[in-house]
Amino acid sequence: MDLFETVNGDIKKAMLARDHARLETLRGIKKEFLEAKTAKGSDGTLSDDTALKILAKMVKQRKETAEIYLSQSRQDLADTELNEAAIIEEYLPKQLSEEELTAALKEIIAQTGATSAKDMGKVMGVASKQLSGKAEGRAISAKVKELLNN
Repeated sequence: MDLFETVNGDIKKAMLARDHARLETLRGIKKEFLEAKTAKGSDGTLSDDTALKILAKMVKQRKETAEIYLSQSRQDLADTELNEAAIIEEYLPKQLSEEELTAALKEIIAQTGATSAKDMGKVMGVASKQLSGKAEGRAISAKVKELLNN
């Protein structure tokens, strides 16, 4: 079962459970998926890779919005955003820990033969593909810089 079908099934479960917050979040996910399926240039299907990118983007948006709300002393709105982010994260693969990320990046650096910060683009290209959905781009970039500068 692909992510689109999973979300559809979970929408039905949320309706039966009368879980309004979860239902609204899942409907938002379905909306994004449908827009991607029907976007200009799309073939009418949604691969799980594309769905994971959409989910990661949604989580990032929710977290950034929550930060803005917190800076404006709106804890109630920030809590709502963070709750939505947590629900969306349930559909993402488990995020890599700091140690797992470092190990994976060291392996990629060895594969690409990178030796200095000049090779960062080469490493980031491979790392972004291999670690997509498993770690945030910002975290990958920071760790690659750290490893190449040492």
